[in-house]
Amino acid sequence: MNLHLSEDKTVNSKKNYEFYWGYKNHVICDAISGLPIAEFTTTADVNEVSNLTEILASTNEWFPLEGSYIIADKGYDSKQNHDFIRYTLKGHAFIALNKRGTKKHNLTSKGNVICDAGLPMHKDGKQYFDSYIKQKFCCPFRTSKDDSLCPCKHDKYFNGKKNRGCVKYITIGTDYRSSINRDSIFFKKLYSLRTESERYNSRWKNLNTEQAYVRNINSVTNLNTIGHICLLTVAIAAIKSGCVDKFKSLSGFRRMA
Repeated sequence: MNLHLSEDKTVNSKKNYEFYWGYKNHVICDAISGLPIAEFTTTADVNEVSNLTEILASTNEWFPLEGSYIIADKGYDSKQNHDFIRYTLKGHAFIALNKRGTKKHNLTSKGNVICDAGLPMHKDGKQYFDSYIKQKFCCPFRTSKDDSLCPCKHDKYFNGKKNRGCVKYITIGTDYRSSINRDSIFFKKLYSLRTESERYNSRWKNLNTEQAYVRNINSVTNLNTIGHICLLTVAIAAIKSGCVDKFKSLSGFRRMA
């Protein structure tokens, strides 16, 4: 459900509220054939990242997903999803990295953070957590008593403390999610297959499923399921009719009929 808020200043500054109900259809699609394996309909307020494990676990009960390569966009990126794919399904995750909330630091060739004044900072210990290491960096003039050493005259250099100057941290992941080399040719080649699901979504939307004329979730779920069944039926009919090259095209198969 989306909430639209508009303010009417002509009538004592009253606020007018308009509510819009919406739904999402989550589809597990085969990356080779471009056909759906499973689909689930939820309300629009359900976040993709939070229900991926539930969808995969439910599908795995009747369609084995053990050892599979699971490809998804950054909307599904989380430690929980990666761990479920790797350690529960014994598969491999090809999920784009969502860089939400991350800070990019300038580093030297040795991996030291460069401070605001352009100087390489010194390493000052680590903190160890379950899935990551927090590396601390301190000012190179931390213990100096010379007030003229900081080129940019940083406020924290004049904090009046024994250890002066700014402090920065870098988080080093140690979990499965952090170990994936997303710049490798292998990862990029597999991840490029995700476009097959986008093409399937385009074919499914051509059935006008986004313009549902019903409101409750059970009715919308049924309409969505019927839409997927229609596209699967076209694929089966095309293959059995010898028109294998038309199993992804409803209009193309119709012209051949």
